[in-house]
Amino acid sequence: MKKLGLEMEMVVANGDTGRSHLVCRYFEALAAIKRRRGIDARIVRTGMRPVAVVCDSVESGLDNAFNHLESALGPFAGGAGGLARLEAAVVSELADVLDALKADGAVLLNASEHPDCSLDEAFYTAARAPKPIYDYWVKYRGWHHHVGIDAKAQNGPTTSVNVCDAVGALNVMLGLAPAFVGLFANSPLESGQATGCKENRLTIWDRMFRPGTFRGDLDLCRAPERPFQDLGAYFRRAYGEGTVMHTVPLADSRDYKGDPRTARVDGDPCLIGFLAGGTRQGTLAGSDERVVIEPSAGHFEHMQFAPFLDARFRFRFGLRPSLDVLLAALQAPGGIEAMMERHGVEAYIEGRVPGAGFPDAGLLKEIGGASEAVSVVMGPSALQQGLLNNLDEAGRLVREWGWQYLRSLRQAAIVRALDDDAVWQLAGEVIAVAQAGLDAGEQRHLDYVRWVWRNRRTGADRMLESWKSLQGSPAARLRALAAQRAVVHPRDWTQPAPVAQGEAVSTLS
Repeated sequence: MKKLGLEMEMVVANGDTGRSHLVCRYFEALAAIKRRRGIDARIVRTGMRPVAVVCDSVESGLDNAFNHLESALGPFAGGAGGLARLEAAVVSELADVLDALKADGAVLLNASEHPDCSLDEAFYTAARAPKPIYDYWVKYRGWHHHVGIDAKAQNGPTTSVNVCDAVGALNVMLGLAPAFVGLFANSPLESGQATGCKENRLTIWDRMFRPGTFRGDLDLCRAPERPFQDLGAYFRRAYGEGTVMHTVPLADSRDYKGDPRTARVDGDPCLIGFLAGGTRQGTLAGSDERVVIEPSAGHFEHMQFAPFLDARFRFRFGLRPSLDVLLAALQAPGGIEAMMERHGVEAYIEGRVPGAGFPDAGLLKEIGGASEAVSVVMGPSALQQGLLNNLDEAGRLVREWGWQYLRSLRQAAIVRALDDDAVWQLAGEVIAVAQAGLDAGEQRHLDYVRWVWRNRRTGADRMLESWKSLQGSPAARLRALAAQRAVVHPRDWTQPAPVAQGEAVSTLS
């Protein structure tokens, strides 16, 4: 059965000053709001500190810090009406989040990065979420994790795929990433300065991994030189020679950030080498305790976060294979696909390119009403679903533009977004292919991207226009900008004018 979900990341700011805000009372307030509606809402704590509220269809937690919220929505049944089901959940969750933030005197910003937030060590230490893997990433792998502490936020759609179609779907999402970058660019400012990039958020990976201990970490945030031939090629690149495996849990766990007991394997092998090498010695993360680690297919499943690409293949085994079966499948053409189908894998594509975006007062005035407003958030999910529903045409688009050219276009999209003619043309063609992959009733979820494309006016363009017009001290400019970019509560969205269904999107010849 088709499924879809969304990782909705959000930038938190103080409601009076606009400064980056660390939530404190938010989680208790959010749980109370949900419980009043009869929803079973469980608060998750690390130590004594609340870090998430978990319900049946949503986990409302943190990404990397207490100024950077993440609501993981779904999975919901896809197919007919799937996007509408996701939309209803988005509207409900956004309303709950905004209401709960009142307990902290905080708001959300329509931005994919806080426009003026410190990246220094003191703020990083105060803000960072208490997730055990972060100490390992910083202290052992040498990552500059602090470059994301200003709430660099994405709007990440997840769309289920058949295993047999997965590598084609992954290649499409990687190849067409520049269109998503351009359409959803929303972070032109950092630390109170214009960066020269429309989507500065996506500079994070190079800045984080380049100073690191292991060269393979930097390689794994970049698209490959050519499309993946099969899933085996994808996993050999992610887990094979030239890479170093991350810590692994001592207990069976799929929570790579939150598992409290993970171990680093002696010798820093690649994951495939570890899986093939038998029982190994290691050290418990955060201590000097020595442990024995027995490799299993569970470690293969656990490590799937390792490629920090623009899109990732994600999966869950129904029945885990033996190591012999898994290792043989990794080397055979199409072997992973065949093995996964035999073992009941649920697979999906995780989109990681679109910058976070939400309705603010200025955008509502420009774009229209309620349907258009929610399509700001729904646009990435609709685009991704439309492309994957129309996979043959989407693949043709990648081939016609050429893999190497599309790889080079990514940086142009980060810097200039839709001001770059090639990015704009690609985006128009992507919208047309995605629109053809959606039913007429679903195409309204593309209202925002069609408006952005027609007007060549992204969230980043609007933010820069505001920033340049503001006067006064840095604090006064931030306060004014935050007031303009504060996310509007769904109850205050106006009713839209009728939108023609199935509206054609023209492209350059």
